[in-house]
Amino acid sequence: MNRARAALGTVARHDDRRRSFPQVAPREAPDGRFAATWWGNAWVEALEDIALDPARLARGKAYAGRGHVDAITVTPGRVVAYVHGSRPRPYRTEIRMRTLGDDGWEEFLDGATARPDHIAALLDKDVPHALEAVAGLLPAPGDLVPDCSCPDDGHPCKHAAALCYQAARLLDEDPFVLFLMRGRGEQELLAELTRRNAARSAAEAGAAAPPMPTVPARTALDATGAGLLPLPAPLPLPDRPGRPAVFPPDPDAPDPLALDLLATEAAARAHAFLTTGLDPVAALTPWQDAVRLAAAHPGSGLTASTRALYRDLARALDRTPTDLARAVAAWRQGGAEGLAVLEEPWDPPAGPFDRARPALLAAGLPAFRPWRNRLSGRSLQLRLGRDGLWYGYESDADREDWWPRGDPDHDPVDTLDGLLGR
Repeated sequence: MNRARAALGTVARHDDRRRSFPQVAPREAPDGRFAATWWGNAWVEALEDIALDPARLARGKAYAGRGHVDAITVTPGRVVAYVHGSRPRPYRTEIRMRTLGDDGWEEFLDGATARPDHIAALLDKDVPHALEAVAGLLPAPGDLVPDCSCPDDGHPCKHAAALCYQAARLLDEDPFVLFLMRGRGEQELLAELTRRNAARSAAEAGAAAPPMPTVPARTALDATGAGLLPLPAPLPLPDRPGRPAVFPPDPDAPDPLALDLLATEAAARAHAFLTTGLDPVAALTPWQDAVRLAAAHPGSGLTASTRALYRDLARALDRTPTDLARAVAAWRQGGAEGLAVLEEPWDPPAGPFDRARPALLAAGLPAFRPWRNRLSGRSLQLRLGRDGLWYGYESDADREDWWPRGDPDHDPVDTLDGLLGR
């Protein structure tokens, strides 16, 4: 009986070092890219770096967009699928890549557990940029080796290119697919991350500061004041705000990203108040504070967690995610003043605004039409802020869809030169 139970247990055990994904439905990407995350785009760039024929890449992207790639199977070092071409029978196509050795995984795991926010990001299906360079996790040019049963000797052929583009979509949804390609399954990684995080927490607890000296309550409440000990000196201020705890996902608990964001914000505000005596955000409106929070979030491409943050903040203030993204660009351009320039047209007095148009013409730039504090061309715009700085904006030609770009400057010509790369 024990042998039978052991055999059944062996058969039923889940092996996450081989994962199959159903066919990805065709979809239109708004910006023409197949990947929405920075690591998905890095995967596509590694493919495009090895391509010898851009035309084959274009056909492969079209194949992927039309759903020619069947179910995809991922194992360590290999991605395999059948891809439909012009013939009735599909071709067996695969992408091979180098797996990480034990030293590489040790380096990655040490980097991931060095900071609690890295572990929280991985649990949220997000990959911090800091982990990219730790162990060469993402494929470099030449790491991807395509192979296909078709007669085309292109490198890669359109079928392999289609598979690679579809694999980028899998990486968008679950970065643990990338870890599997490099040689480790999700459960194995999560178990090791949990073990190392517990060991780190125990080590930090053991190195805690010694307890503060105490005073008996009878002595402290002595009305005569006789025998009272002097108060201890205030604790020294830390150099930087503390890091929040790790919030694992729980279906019955608030979103861990929101908790982490709020805890980080509270620590930063408390540290600023202790250091300066001022609350840096007390005077902001709810909309300004939401824009500031979103602007402080890492934004190299809208990851799944960033999209959720934008969606929730915008919904809470009855705005759209596009409104918030445009406001974030303005905040990163000039803080609260940059946001005011985006949202509040005003009538500047005579002076710098009137001198700007002749200065632009003298610099060989096209004529700009004035309206209040704005000078607009076909695709470039300048806005004068109440701080005396000129803020640059761009739009598609002849469309009123202006987005903040570049750095503000006291000289309108210098602001435009920055936009034009001159």
